[in-house]
Amino acid sequence: MPRPLMIANASGFWGDQPDAAARLVAARPDLDYLTFDYLAEVSLSIMAAVRAKDPDAGYARDFIETLRSLVTFYQGGGKTRIVTNAGGLDPLACARAGRDVLAAAGLNRLRIAVVTGDNVLPLLRADHPAKCNPIGYTSSGPEGTNLDTGEPVDRVAARLVTANAYLGAAPIAAALRAGADIVITGRTADPSLTVGPCLAHFGWAEDAWDQIAGATVAGHLIECGTQVCGGFSTDWLELPDHHDIGCPIVEVAADGSCVVTKPAGTGGAVTVPTVKEQLLYEIGDPGNYLSPDVTVSFLKLAVTADGENRVRVAGATGRAPTDSYKVSATYRDGYKAHGLLTIYGHDAVKKARAAGEGLLRRLQARGCVFRETLVECLGTGDSVKGLGRRTKEADLIETILRVSVAADRKEPVERFTREIAPLVTCGPQGVTGYATGRPKVLPVFAYWPCLIPKARVAPQWQLLDSP
Repeated sequence: MPRPLMIANASGFWGDQPDAAARLVAARPDLDYLTFDYLAEVSLSIMAAVRAKDPDAGYARDFIETLRSLVTFYQGGGKTRIVTNAGGLDPLACARAGRDVLAAAGLNRLRIAVVTGDNVLPLLRADHPAKCNPIGYTSSGPEGTNLDTGEPVDRVAARLVTANAYLGAAPIAAALRAGADIVITGRTADPSLTVGPCLAHFGWAEDAWDQIAGATVAGHLIECGTQVCGGFSTDWLELPDHHDIGCPIVEVAADGSCVVTKPAGTGGAVTVPTVKEQLLYEIGDPGNYLSPDVTVSFLKLAVTADGENRVRVAGATGRAPTDSYKVSATYRDGYKAHGLLTIYGHDAVKKARAAGEGLLRRLQARGCVFRETLVECLGTGDSVKGLGRRTKEADLIETILRVSVAADRKEPVERFTREIAPLVTCGPQGVTGYATGRPKVLPVFAYWPCLIPKARVAPQWQLLDSP
């Protein structure tokens, strides 16, 4: 039996802890792989906005700094390989930037591969709504409809900013088999960052559904970084050293089962409860967890303690994946802004609500048209409506007033941003917290989920040439 494959994840999102990777390899230099997940549903639209200002900024630049932090490890003979979706909208640019870092450090021996083909925006723009199906367990149904709204994609096609298919593990595995030390992808399904190394290492058949399902579960467990080690967990306050929670490691066996653990001496905990909470995080139907690599059933999973900070997960079953890729598309949907002020003193909440509502009334009287408005008094329970209030508003002597607006046009939102500071003199007594300046006008990127037939998408990979 091949030994378990040790895969750690050092990033659960774009903006995660920058020194996590260096700390991981210092604690566990025997790791086979490091994975980095940078992309949430709307991350690519943010990258598109940044790239509009800088053509070379269509990827997660955080990864390049992280790679720089690993130079000493690799110069000392480290062999841990990397798989990441940091490529965003421009995997090639990300790979070239990474190659420059390695070349400057004398690490030309490390080979970088790039996975492309996830960008399906031209397809959606060219023939919308043809052959772009809604999310579902089959590819049937009205073409071009949004799962949430039932609207056809041609309603927003002219405003689409990004449309990227969630590619699977096959091109990652192929690149690793060809000798890549670092694989950089664009949009890829989060668990596939782990499945790819497993396919390359164990040599599973394409239809080894149960094994691939197990690796998918392992990838799902570590994709959110420290969450499976207690971050975001119900008992977070009781965790040891929760100020410094360790990053997760999965030891994946040849049959697809895994043991979840973390480096010794790090905070947090890997327990049956922390693993189960992450297991159920964002999965939808546990009997039909969809990925581009396999359809997984969690219904027969066994989650058992296997020692201190070690939990074994086994029993995943799988069957063939659907014939479609999920597409994460985003489109421009107007503008928004949020203004914050602190109100303190007698009747703080009552004064804050009156000030926020009065501000909006004044703007609307001057012709500003907003699609949405919201006045909140933070600290009163406004951010958790429906859960009830534990404190009477009259008993509070301070609150944070947050006023939010959204509009189809930029002009009314800009006017709103200029009306927050005047509340210092025209609003109630006890206004403070205005020293940060005017709020920013932000573009709104709305999410449009759909499917596209796999037959229309051509994932590709290539090894980058040496500089």
